[in-house]
Amino acid sequence: MTAPTTSAADLVTLTIDGVEVRVPKGTLIIRAAEQVGIQIPRFCDHPLLDPAGACRQCLVEVAMPGRDGKIAPMPKPQAACTMTVAPGMEVKTQQTSPVAEKAQHGVMELLLINHPLDCPVCDKGGECPLQNQAMSNGRATSRFEDVKRTYAKPVNISSQVLLDRERCVLCQRCTRFSEQIAGDPFISLTERGAVSQIGIYQEKPFQSYFSGNTVQICPVGALTGAAYRFRSRPFDLVSTPGTCEHCASGCSIRTDHRRGVVLRRMASNNPEVNEEWNCDKGRWAFQYATQADRLSYPLVRREDGELHIATWPEALAVAAAGLGRALRTGVLVGGRVSTHDAYAYSKFARTVLGTSSIDFRARPHSVEEAEFLAAHVALTAPDHGAVTYADLEQAKAVVLVGLEPEEESPIVFLRLRKAFRKNRTKVFTVAPFASQGTTKLGGTVLQAAPGLEAEVLAAVRDGEGVFAEAGQTLREAGAGAVILVGERLAATSGGYYAALDLARATGARLAWIPRRAGERGALETGCLPNLLPGGRPADAQGAASLAEVWETDRVPSEPGLDTTGMLRAAAEGSLEALVVGGVDVDDLPDPTTARAGLERAFVVSLEIRESSVTRMADVVLPVAAFAEKSGAFLDWEGRVGPFTAALESELMSDYRVLDLVAGEMGAYLGTRTAAQIEREMHRVGPWTGVRPAVNPATPVPPARTGAGLAVLATWHQLLDNGSLQDGEPYLAGTAIEPVARVSAATAQAASLADGDVVTLHSDAGTVTYPVRVTEEMADHVVWVPTSSAGQSVRSRLVADNGDVVTLTKGVAQ
Repeated sequence: MTAPTTSAADLVTLTIDGVEVRVPKGTLIIRAAEQVGIQIPRFCDHPLLDPAGACRQCLVEVAMPGRDGKIAPMPKPQAACTMTVAPGMEVKTQQTSPVAEKAQHGVMELLLINHPLDCPVCDKGGECPLQNQAMSNGRATSRFEDVKRTYAKPVNISSQVLLDRERCVLCQRCTRFSEQIAGDPFISLTERGAVSQIGIYQEKPFQSYFSGNTVQICPVGALTGAAYRFRSRPFDLVSTPGTCEHCASGCSIRTDHRRGVVLRRMASNNPEVNEEWNCDKGRWAFQYATQADRLSYPLVRREDGELHIATWPEALAVAAAGLGRALRTGVLVGGRVSTHDAYAYSKFARTVLGTSSIDFRARPHSVEEAEFLAAHVALTAPDHGAVTYADLEQAKAVVLVGLEPEEESPIVFLRLRKAFRKNRTKVFTVAPFASQGTTKLGGTVLQAAPGLEAEVLAAVRDGEGVFAEAGQTLREAGAGAVILVGERLAATSGGYYAALDLARATGARLAWIPRRAGERGALETGCLPNLLPGGRPADAQGAASLAEVWETDRVPSEPGLDTTGMLRAAAEGSLEALVVGGVDVDDLPDPTTARAGLERAFVVSLEIRESSVTRMADVVLPVAAFAEKSGAFLDWEGRVGPFTAALESELMSDYRVLDLVAGEMGAYLGTRTAAQIEREMHRVGPWTGVRPAVNPATPVPPARTGAGLAVLATWHQLLDNGSLQDGEPYLAGTAIEPVARVSAATAQAASLADGDVVTLHSDAGTVTYPVRVTEEMADHVVWVPTSSAGQSVRSRLVADNGDVVTLTKGVAQ
């Protein structure tokens, strides 16, 4: 979808400081001035926020043509950030107008009257617009001789965001961001005049996944982050550009570090992806690599059954010997790996181990999902017809299936909210209830218990009953509609096929959004049992095409086992060795079988920190963390997001370690450097042959429920018990309270009331949460977060979406 072009009739001609300017209708004066290189000072203005005219620092002199055609100056200076251009307008900024200069000097003087002179200790010192503009657009001396206003400080708006009220210049950037962009109640202006200040909502405690953006856009250091407060000055920091490693949104970020320590991360401006925003997890969850359980040396399990520190040559020799002895091997690739790492895992599996048993899906998955990814997701990219962020912003209708954007891809959520606010995009979500994120999108819930998503999509396609409106909206929108499917749809038999069928019937476009940053790159590089690098099918034709580039005859020509198949085979003893990179057992669909398989097989683990896998591994090879290596991620669009090493480290990336293991096994992998991998991936290129098809799956009806029984619904919350959030207690303090959500009818059937404690039982175990009776929720369904402090649905219940659990009134743990 391309942006509309501006015709000559839509352009307005005006003069700014004697320079003729032609800009589109509706352009603000402050933007028009920027186009000819004239910088008007400002504090409240932000290109992604609605105009406010709150700080008055951008006052300029404006003259307009009257009815008689004569140019007449307006009686007072005008705010350039709120006034739009008009034909024949003449604008004089501080550069040519003494009136504008005097007005700006006066505003700056008023702002500085009560502003504290604490620049040397302020976190904003050195990158502060108030400092800069006080020098460029302020008076040389102060006439204020009274005592400055002070407040008790700081105010803890949350565990992560602190407020120093006396620094605030009342620009309202924070309040406008919270209201317009994030949709969260945050803070507001209180009182008036000299005692006007930022206050906290008392009725609605602050809770937002995007609060860090208010710290970044605050122009004066009134809002600061608890983790960075008083730790450094901006001019002491070294900045390295990169791409966030936490989810598939692909946010451009900046890593600021000093003396080998990362001190903060900021959102970078990338209009095509995250604009100028990121989520709090991407901003503050980077301390995991500095925890006490960080792996620095290889470990080898010796005859006493314990892991011992070993040299690299010893560890590589043991790993090579164990993998060489195994008759059947498999490779499990976690979602943390970069595209370069994923390519090395894929090539290592095929050319060194001689297997197609490789899978990046360390989560619930299905054969149908693998077929869908190979046929309709692989090889799509923004320049090859893929759905993009811009398409979401301009879409007339969006359907979400198996996806909760605010929790699983926050920047997708922000773009959808922008579409809802600016373009009145209709959002439909197939879910058991309206989440907080759905409400902020103005979304309509197409109510479905887990397992019934395929039936609901079919009903939307056919325009049946309560789903008729959604179907009609999609048909009217045609190619202007988008269907977004998430990885959770893999738990529903026939779900992906139903989404494809709906897209074909309505003309809507379809896109897949995984939760982890590395999954899309792993797909493109062939980390699937049915797919080879470049989107090639795992058959004779695809293998022959790849073997020619790799100059080997060892590329398997048949599909291998998926994650579940490998772990089952390992538990049975028919698969003798596993290479595992960045996988947590508790994320896997059957942790019990996974542990049995990992304990029985010979396991080589490539990992950053001690984990459930490393504790069972025979060889542990430490690898570099995100800030210590270079590479790239592919976001959900298929867009490349490169990153470079911010810190120097002796540890190596996964691709370099795999190259060493291959060399020890007498093979040449050719993945010593990122540049070498990029050149080879370019030679491999995309598959141009016939794409595989998605075979229709027979929907499996959900199990019956009764009194005290419910179908389990679950998804990950953005801030949960994940290991990549370790070491950041301030961030953890802003996580949403984990609860069990049920409808009033379900609660009554189980003798529960709001605020009670409920225990969910399965054949394998239990989890316990406070009850929240939720309006308009599907009956006979219970929703709980997948992972929270001390509790995991998959490891403790060994259950997932669509399974039936028993509800009993319990006691808080």
